[in-house]
Amino acid sequence: MNPGEELDAIAAEVAVCTDCKLHRSRKNAVPGEGPADAELVFIGEGPGFHENEQGRPFVGAAGRFLEELLANIGMSREEVFICNVIKCRPPGNRDPQVDEIQACSKYLDRQIRAINPKVIITLGRYSMARYFPNARISTIHGKARVVNGRLVMPMYHPAAALHQPALRRVVEEDFALLPDLIARGQQISSPEDKPPADPEQLSMF
Repeated sequence: MNPGEELDAIAAEVAVCTDCKLHRSRKNAVPGEGPADAELVFIGEGPGFHENEQGRPFVGAAGRFLEELLANIGMSREEVFICNVIKCRPPGNRDPQVDEIQACSKYLDRQIRAINPKVIITLGRYSMARYFPNARISTIHGKARVVNGRLVMPMYHPAAALHQPALRRVVEEDFALLPDLIARGQQISSPEDKPPADPEQLSMF
């Protein structure tokens, strides 16, 4: 199965998934979207109202800001893969719960393996915790590390910058680092070629 077929298969499984309670209240699952050969994968937190209506990630105000940020570095959302740590909207847009994140992790793992991106960008603290448990986003945002042979950079969620205007400049400055990160990511071996990284020995750029 080629990467595109694998992504389609994952999306089909997500659409009928009943592995956690969120399936009871969803209108549409939101598996994620983007090209199978994307160099960048963005991982947000969870679908909101508009995402649940359309079955697409980042289509509300935060999505428009994300598109603006990408345009600032000469990219478009059609060039990147965008998804979330959970694939169904939590009721009332509450935070994702641990069991929900765990239930969805297998889908996200498979998506990342299929795409094999140069760089992963986590948006917000829940996706950040997947790679940097117990870290504070205010401390490590914009600092890329190699995690299991892949470059990962945590950023504030675009929605946070919309709610806290002081963060807007921070997010814009972090985004400006992405073109150079992609170039660095191309120099890193495939994660399948090396053993899992020791969290205490992560190299930082």
